Amino acid sequence: MKLADLLSALPFGFPPPDENPDITAPVTEDSRAIEAGGVFVARTGRGVDGHQYIDQAIANGAAAIIGEKALALDVPYVMVHDAQAALGYLSSAYYGYPSSQLCVIGVTGTDGKTSTSTVIHHILKTAGVRVGMISTVSAIIGDETYETGLHVTTPPAHEVHQYLKQMVDAGMTHCVLEATSHGLDQGRVNGVEIDVAVLTNITHEHLDWHGSFEAYRDAKAKLFRLMVARKPKRDFPNIAVINADDPEAPKFSEAAIGANYLMLYSQSQSNADFYVDRIHYDAEGTTFMLRGNAGDIPIRSPWVGGFNIMNVLAGIVGAVSAMPQPAHQQRMVSAIPLAISTLPIIQGRMQRLNEGQDFLAIVDFAHTPNALKQALLAAREMVTDGGRVISVFGSAGLRDREKRRLMAEVSAELADLTFLTAEDPRTESLLGILDEMATGMISKGDKEGIDFHRVPDRGLAIERACEVAQAGDVVIVCGKGHEQSMCFGSIEHPWDDVDALRAALKGESQPRTLPTQDNPDDESWLSD
Repeated sequence: MKLADLLSALPFGFPPPDENPDITAPVTEDSRAIEAGGVFVARTGRGVDGHQYIDQAIANGAAAIIGEKALALDVPYVMVHDAQAALGYLSSAYYGYPSSQLCVIGVTGTDGKTSTSTVIHHILKTAGVRVGMISTVSAIIGDETYETGLHVTTPPAHEVHQYLKQMVDAGMTHCVLEATSHGLDQGRVNGVEIDVAVLTNITHEHLDWHGSFEAYRDAKAKLFRLMVARKPKRDFPNIAVINADDPEAPKFSEAAIGANYLMLYSQSQSNADFYVDRIHYDAEGTTFMLRGNAGDIPIRSPWVGGFNIMNVLAGIVGAVSAMPQPAHQQRMVSAIPLAISTLPIIQGRMQRLNEGQDFLAIVDFAHTPNALKQALLAAREMVTDGGRVISVFGSAGLRDREKRRLMAEVSAELADLTFLTAEDPRTESLLGILDEMATGMISKGDKEGIDFHRVPDRGLAIERACEVAQAGDVVIVCGKGHEQSMCFGSIEHPWDDVDALRAALKGESQPRTLPTQDNPDDESWLSD
């Protein structure tokens, strides 16, 4: 296409370029990935200014540059006020507006996004719908799975639209898209035409980035505003799916004004469109009765914990909303019991490991105060014979500092024994982070050396938790989940909580990949 065709997708004005070259390669913000004939988008980030890589992009064959500064270049240059926001719209145009040819179900919230997305994807697939998924874990297109990054967030905008294009080419009709607050705030979902917007919950998270809870909430609400603003699609009204139990539900209902339908789900309110009762928990899963618009349906889920009831419920409502045509409703409703009973165990989400030990061992991604609370409550439901809950977790460096104290306080209240350890310290002092967390434990009356321990090396912390565990206990390792690396300084070191916990259960040596394994008290590995 011509550059002018690409630029026509932008929802804001810009000075037109003097030339109109052919664009024969993708739009990208990575100068290293630019192909001859492609477009490089230079944006001013919080840590790096993309404009310094323009020369490299031109040397690699960029046919045009989009930026935010007044520049004179040897290739066509377009100055916009927000290059980051432009990237999604430009990528959508380059790939032929693929989301306009799909029913896109967007899922946002603080906790439970990946689980809810998985439920929607699995129900639709069970019902025979050709559906793909883009989550913070992976992109699933047919039988192919693509990793989406080392740490959980929505992929960059140009990758999102590339995945959507692959889905269209593969004959998909639906896509489930997990949308993080960073992804929404940074425009990674721009240009995606959302048909169904799902909210899981809103709790304390990412205030280091957003600055305030109100700004964080507003970033999440952008998903609903994008949905309301999208172009009408045949057979797909825009539908808002909101957790009626969440205190922020009214704010999201307000953001969804203009949607064709508002669907409320609840664990406690019988006047919601979908709700549950007759709940029963055990170590092997959960049963409940789904009631409301779909009728009364008995549900058996292999996922444990009260919080997963809400994830399953949100997923059910999201899937039903994605098939609004009456001719397809019965097929969808009929698929729900089978789909939920066969839900896959998501790596690092309440994932149980059994190596013959006489206690339960679990890996969970819980990395927010609310998620940790829900994970520990679920663990409490699974202890037997008066057993204990033993938690292992840390708190990330260069992120929301208040979480360190809050998460420690949660563990002090709900766990019987806590091991505080490393979790992506980045360029902060790991020992300093542990000091802040220890202060939170002590504020709740816990005694160091009795109720909690500081063990900087994560592998060693997991080992010690398993060594002290007895029959009936639950050891739950939280914070990393499925992630495959841990950041020390500016370096991502290979790390997998599942592998580490399995090694501890087997009595095998821990993978020696982290700087703390050589000398836990030596902080010389911290980079400037």
